[in-house]
Amino acid sequence: MPGEKHAAPCIKEAVCVHTKKVYDSCRDKDCREDIRVYLTREGQCLLDKSVGVRGRRAELLWVSTELEPVNFNRGFYTIDVRYFYRITAEVSCTGMRPQEMQGLAVYDKRVMLFGSEGNAKIFTSGMQLSENTIMKSNLPTAVVEVVEPILLSMRVADACNCPREPECGTLDVPRAICGCFSDELITPDGDKRLYVTLGQFSIIKLERDSQLLMPAYDFCIPDKECTASVDEDPCALFKRISFPTDEFFPPNRDRLEDACGTNCGVKCGC
Repeated sequence: MPGEKHAAPCIKEAVCVHTKKVYDSCRDKDCREDIRVYLTREGQCLLDKSVGVRGRRAELLWVSTELEPVNFNRGFYTIDVRYFYRITAEVSCTGMRPQEMQGLAVYDKRVMLFGSEGNAKIFTSGMQLSENTIMKSNLPTAVVEVVEPILLSMRVADACNCPREPECGTLDVPRAICGCFSDELITPDGDKRLYVTLGQFSIIKLERDSQLLMPAYDFCIPDKECTASVDEDPCALFKRISFPTDEFFPPNRDRLEDACGTNCGVKCGC
């Protein structure tokens, strides 16, 4: 009934939940200029003969993390983060149609966050026995949340005018990363080198296993029945889809704030 108020669900019990508690976090908006792209053998051959290169896309393949405690600051840890990207470019050569080439871009960053101290070592079933798990079983867990990078620019430079850089073989590229390319990533330099500038948004967190006491209202029982997939007229399915008005008319600021919700007492701001 309109205006009828529904009673809030009652707390039935307090339950102990084992979960990951975030002790510290930070967010970054990185603009990394002139990251070297290590091309495949075929890609380097195309680049050496090229008369023009245009960036197509950048894909984040993997992020690796290394965690070390800070000796002079108890409870703090340095997090070394390495981003692995697959870069795709379109190269134009004299007398040939434009062709795609791919390469690997890698960049590193270091942050320091508070992760508290834990003297208890944690072991779980299914954990793989290794020297790393034995020595670091009481460290917090580093979590990196990222979105796909933005390929901002791309340039080509002559190898003789470039500073000396680590060879691809010295970058400690995981075998699985190398498997993401159709050809071998080459180590020796060619006549030209490829560089990209990337924009990257990320959130880095330090978490620890914790037991938290939380109120429980009830069990999570699904209220929707499972329905089998059936063949349906695609036009009838299309008719049930709402018209995407916001795609044609971008919302103004007030509508965005309403979509975010203001129950928290401040403008949330999408």
